[in-house]
Amino acid sequence: MKNNYMKLESVTIIYVLLFFGISSRGMAQNEQSKSKSLKNSRPNIILVMTDDQGMGDLSCMGNEILKTPHIDDFHENSTRLTDFQVSPTCAPTRSAIMSGRVPFKNGVTHTIFQRERMALDVYTLPQALQSAGYKTALFGKWHLGDEEAYLPNNRGFDEVLMHGAGGIGQSKYGDFPTNSHDTYSDNVLLHNDTIVQTKGFCTDLFFKASLAWIKEQHETEHPYFAYISLNAPHGPFYDNAPEEYQKRFLKAGYDKKTAVRYGMIENIDDNFGIMMSKLKDWDALENTIVIFMTDNGMSMPPITHNGEKFRAYNAGMKGGKNSPYEGGTHVPFFMQWEGVLEKGVDINALTAHIDLYKTFSELAGVESPEKMQDIDGRSLVPLLENKDVDWDERELFVHCGRWNTGERENYKFKKNAVRTDRWRFSNNKELYDILVDPGETKNVYGSYPDVVKELQQSYDQWWESVKPMMVNENLPEVAPEDQPLVRRYHRQLKEYGIPNWAPENLK
Repeated sequence: MKNNYMKLESVTIIYVLLFFGISSRGMAQNEQSKSKSLKNSRPNIILVMTDDQGMGDLSCMGNEILKTPHIDDFHENSTRLTDFQVSPTCAPTRSAIMSGRVPFKNGVTHTIFQRERMALDVYTLPQALQSAGYKTALFGKWHLGDEEAYLPNNRGFDEVLMHGAGGIGQSKYGDFPTNSHDTYSDNVLLHNDTIVQTKGFCTDLFFKASLAWIKEQHETEHPYFAYISLNAPHGPFYDNAPEEYQKRFLKAGYDKKTAVRYGMIENIDDNFGIMMSKLKDWDALENTIVIFMTDNGMSMPPITHNGEKFRAYNAGMKGGKNSPYEGGTHVPFFMQWEGVLEKGVDINALTAHIDLYKTFSELAGVESPEKMQDIDGRSLVPLLENKDVDWDERELFVHCGRWNTGERENYKFKKNAVRTDRWRFSNNKELYDILVDPGETKNVYGSYPDVVKELQQSYDQWWESVKPMMVNENLPEVAPEDQPLVRRYHRQLKEYGIPNWAPENLK
């Protein structure tokens, strides 16, 4: 009996040793995986950015009217940057992503009047990625200049499907003239070097075109950067959403504008869900970063429901698009990278649009040229490798721009802000403690004179430093008929017409 116990004890010890050996080995492998550097890992990058969709325009962020189940699921399984800051309007944010520096340094101080044109000396993010062997594509909104030299095909994109100006139908500011008739459906667009006639709702089209292109890159095993830059849910809101997406809101007693805008958002959600499903079916997620973000804060008129009017939900933030408050610049940023990034993780460090250039370049193994613009942003790679890594405090500078031509100095302290990890200093007279008052309800300007003085000095220095780089100031206004893409449209129409175009059908 004693011998049997001894045998059993020996077997147990062996099993325990084996178990702990395997466990420790697994733990070591897991720790090694966690500590493995992401630099030069060369993932594919899919960046989905919507237009004028705020933090509160998702059901996962607390909106009780909208239904966005696909993005909600993506959010649930993402690494989330919870304090991600952009510019208050669209062209500035886009220039920051493309350049890695604050928009005013790119000459971008407005969304129209030629002040949306990104300076030609910028070595762009897609150019950097091309240099590392990536294929690059843009689908949707460019908004960084419509003259030939400024177009995305000349700024680093291999494949382009885009509308003109800042929105489909904005022919006054440079979009194709026929798009003003049926704003978001059956649009005329620029496909690489040819103006084409398309069919269908714009968001559906941009996603279909991007998926066809992504599938091609996946099958040929090219690393790629797909910039899916949607114009929705940007206004106008008269009827530019598919009818089936408006129905439930109208039936529930909501006004037409709400039905259109929220309908566009739910259409985005369905398309995002289709994209993720296709990527999964193609086994294309393993080495691919997928990002969902928006370009600035919410832009939405008041909601009317059964005759009662109220403000749209904005996640408790003050202000919206074109404001210097949290509601203007604090946006959702959700990121998935299968097998690499943890699911359901919040990174609370102060991050921004200017950080994407350096982040993507570092991941892709870009070797930057000696002569290029200085980068204002930081790489997010250390945070992605360890969300608790030391992240130095920083100052982010915000200005809505949009001053009247020739009146820049009068606007120095109008609609501006300095954002730090703790503070938002706005309009030279408002100070909010974001850590305890994220809704910016209590102005504590008079309680922290030292903080005010420090942030005033920082802002003054920044303002003087960016003025020489505002290269698009005081230019003449361009008449609608002289806008570059309008002239190009009429020239092509006369020479050989506008051919029909559609992306490849996916099974």
